[in-house]
Amino acid sequence: MFPFGPWECQDVRTTRQLPRKPMPPISLPRRALLAGLTLPAPLLGAPALAQSFPTRPLRVVVPFAAGGLTDSQMRVVCEGAARRLGQAIVVENRSGAGGILGAQALANDRAADGYLLSQMPSSVFRYPLVAARPPFNPLTDFTYIIQLTGYVFGVAVRHDSPFRTLRDALDYAKANPGRFTFGTTATGGTPHVTMEQVARLHGAELTHVPFRGSSEIIPNVLNGSVEAIASSSDWLPLVREGRLRALCTWGAARSENLPDTPTLKELGFNIVQTGPYGIAGPKGMDPAVVKRIHDAFHEALSDPEHLTTLRRFSMVVDYLDTAAFTASIPPLIEENRVVVEQLNLREPR
Repeated sequence: MFPFGPWECQDVRTTRQLPRKPMPPISLPRRALLAGLTLPAPLLGAPALAQSFPTRPLRVVVPFAAGGLTDSQMRVVCEGAARRLGQAIVVENRSGAGGILGAQALANDRAADGYLLSQMPSSVFRYPLVAARPPFNPLTDFTYIIQLTGYVFGVAVRHDSPFRTLRDALDYAKANPGRFTFGTTATGGTPHVTMEQVARLHGAELTHVPFRGSSEIIPNVLNGSVEAIASSSDWLPLVREGRLRALCTWGAARSENLPDTPTLKELGFNIVQTGPYGIAGPKGMDPAVVKRIHDAFHEALSDPEHLTTLRRFSMVVDYLDTAAFTASIPPLIEENRVVVEQLNLREPR
């Protein structure tokens, strides 16, 4: 028997690297992107073979450190889904490797029975375009179940930083190449790549310092080890407390919680980034299991506890069902292809 109640969201935290399964380089041709992914949905007419699912706890990988925004949001929504499924959902933190360890675990899962799932950050769709030997193909190796929400990204510095605006920081970095440091949660992740885009457009040179999670970056900003955090809005509570100062956000409009903080577009950079994310499983899942999981998480999105967590970080529900989430992946990969080519991020083959 399990030492916890049937609806609890349990905690497993690890930073271990999963064994890599080398695969041939994938080119992700545009024809394949335009054709889209094969839907795992009930539209395909698969028989409902999972009426009893689940019969044991599920595991959901969060590929970032415990204590950060993504971890907090995922734990709350998993608790709500667990109540509806009637089984525990064990949250496993597997940080490092640019946020791809959850996707790698799915690619290695041959059971495809719905008991192993993962949060899917944007880096999952960029990494195969960068890596010389990518361990998975996001077009073929996963079953996309539900999109949940997206981030309010931005840049924040210590409250007494000499950089009052983003332009102050970029002008300094332009005049002093490499002297301005910023922390993100992953090399090649959305915050890192977006900061490189901004620096390139301004003609500045920044120094990137990767951490395993925002919970590690923030203390280093507060003690002066790095100048800034570029991340999702984990830092928002500290802005409210007056310990950090926001320089910009990256959405299409100003954040409700930061009405005086400009967006990148307002500052002259034609960049909008929200990093929507959801939950996926291994390829080949039973459509009936997919629907069961989808419905549980869809209902959990509206739980008061979950909405309170989203508001804390100025996030909103950004729901897509299985079909729409699946259809969103090819254009997302194409967008990342353009950025990878612009910034020359591809590793030598």
